[in-house]
Amino acid sequence: MEELKDIIDELVNLLDCGKIYSAKECLSNLNEADIAAVLEEIPPKYLVKAFRILPKGIAADTFSFLDSDTQETLIKAFSDKELRDVINDLFMDDTVDLLEEMPASVIKRILKHTDPQTRQIINEIMNYPEDSAGSIMTTEYISLKKNMTVEQSFERIRAIAIDKETIYTCYVTNEQSVLQGIVTVKDLLLAQYTDTIGDIMETNIISVNTLEDKENVVHMFDKYDFLAMPVVDKENRLVGIVTFDDAMEVLQDENTEDIEKMAAIMPTDKPYMKTSVFETFKKRIPWLLLLMISATFTGTIIKHYEDALGTYVVLTAFIPMLMDTAGNAGSQASVTIIRGLSLNEIEFKDIFKIQGKEFLVALCCGTTLALANFVKLITLDGLAMNIAFVVCGTLLLVVIVAKFVGCSLPIIAKKIGFDPAVMASPFITTIVDAISLLVYFQIASHVLGI
Repeated sequence: MEELKDIIDELVNLLDCGKIYSAKECLSNLNEADIAAVLEEIPPKYLVKAFRILPKGIAADTFSFLDSDTQETLIKAFSDKELRDVINDLFMDDTVDLLEEMPASVIKRILKHTDPQTRQIINEIMNYPEDSAGSIMTTEYISLKKNMTVEQSFERIRAIAIDKETIYTCYVTNEQSVLQGIVTVKDLLLAQYTDTIGDIMETNIISVNTLEDKENVVHMFDKYDFLAMPVVDKENRLVGIVTFDDAMEVLQDENTEDIEKMAAIMPTDKPYMKTSVFETFKKRIPWLLLLMISATFTGTIIKHYEDALGTYVVLTAFIPMLMDTAGNAGSQASVTIIRGLSLNEIEFKDIFKIQGKEFLVALCCGTTLALANFVKLITLDGLAMNIAFVVCGTLLLVVIVAKFVGCSLPIIAKKIGFDPAVMASPFITTIVDAISLLVYFQIASHVLGI
């Protein structure tokens, strides 16, 4: 962070002194992602000037790394020629991402400076469902024909590679664009120049449909260790590829969304520092209201047993401990199961195995906690044996119930079409709190006769 600040200070100083060449060298020595980080933090009055001194080959790559607010500021300051140059140098998937983040007026100006063919491709990609493979693919890939020789293939790659997002993996298609095989640059380098692509290509192709859930595509990257994934339509025609960097962005977005849901926050696309107070309030308040209302059930239960609590006031002291322990136990189970579901390690058919396993885990955990607590209550707190038995017996049962609820609800939620992350800590904790109180007072009623 200190190094970034030093670069920004140096760049600002050079721009103030009019040393454009030195400022250009200062930025050109950095990676495009680092240049973007500098431009996002530089004082606004220097932003456009700093971007304009970037070499043409670096400018578009840097632009794709910028956040949407910085991109919008630059677009509004660009001349028509500057805008056209940047858009033409962007990869198709980056252009689509840009349009999805911009206001309507900016989108209109961007599309005005794209050729009809590019606009058609953009419209096709943007018409795919938001969570589909088609929405994150790029159409800039290298296609070869079966009858090409290795030498001809290298000539084609050299001729068109400059405009392609990846050249390591090449896709073999027929005249109707049907995907027939895959060949890598490694395969080409190891083959003879006279060999044909049909002889060396891999025909056992793993691909995804345009409507495949993009989260499933990410899991396929992890499973098969791909750098790019071919995307085909219903007729198996190659329409695009999903690259590894786009898959990682999806993974980051999905993980962020799950974390927000597990913390009872409505998901947001904006970084925290870019989100206003009112927007943050809107994302948090619905769940807080729901959980507050649901938590009133615990108050109703306590009120119902207030006579019992009046007889044995000491029972009140252990309510927070029982509720917190149960909530923690339920959260442990739910988070583990939600993670397994997201990685496709767990399916609905496994529910009984999972419940059996969690029961044994809960039995071990609950027994250990109950015994440790029993010793404390008798030796340190000096409680009567019957009261200690009520507290520790409840502790054992609520841990078992909490882990059962925690492992079951996410699986059931996914089966009926809900996001399992919604069933995480806050929601399960509220359910378990109410159950813990009911179990506690029922045991107390039977053992203590209240």
